[in-house]
Amino acid sequence: MSLFITFEGGEGSGKSSALRLLQERLSNEGYEIVVTREPGGTPIAEEIRNVILDKKNVAMDPRTEALLYAASRRQHLVEKVWPALKEGKIVLCDRYLDSSLAYQGGARGLGIDQVLAVNMFATEGTFPDLTLLFDIEPEQGLARIAANAGREVNRLDLEKIDFHRGVRATFHEIAARYPERFVIIDASKPLEQVVEDAYQAIKARLS
Repeated sequence: MSLFITFEGGEGSGKSSALRLLQERLSNEGYEIVVTREPGGTPIAEEIRNVILDKKNVAMDPRTEALLYAASRRQHLVEKVWPALKEGKIVLCDRYLDSSLAYQGGARGLGIDQVLAVNMFATEGTFPDLTLLFDIEPEQGLARIAANAGREVNRLDLEKIDFHRGVRATFHEIAARYPERFVIIDASKPLEQVVEDAYQAIKARLS
């Protein structure tokens, strides 16, 4: 069966690490898994990602940022996500439209509904079947990033703490709006437990 599962959360929440481990576990169980990310996931979308996250682009207007994310998302769906779902595969995607709602809609102050409208046009109303929200205090997430010398540091990592608090608060607002597809994972726990909690949420949806 096809399933579109998105991994959301603030910076340093560990969602990307959990995704890799879940891919391995589900693949070993015989599921056909496609792993991808946003922004990016395809050559054109990755080029847009480079513009969005480049630390030099500090003058980027918030609406420009939101539109670039939506453009990258559209290309990603057309080239990768929709074909995989049509083939009956499970797509595990590191970030999707809820990140735009949280970062640009909430933390940037553009408004959740305004950013949602742009993304409804870009995605033709494509929502995930399941969204795992890896929830963590921003201070803890940013401390993890600072301690991980190998992790990419992008333009959003450099925002002030109030920005990241706004992201987290908006994620919770979105989860309350769409309770049928959101499962909140306590990402402050050890990675092994986080992965297990996420695995159980996925298996529940598969059944």
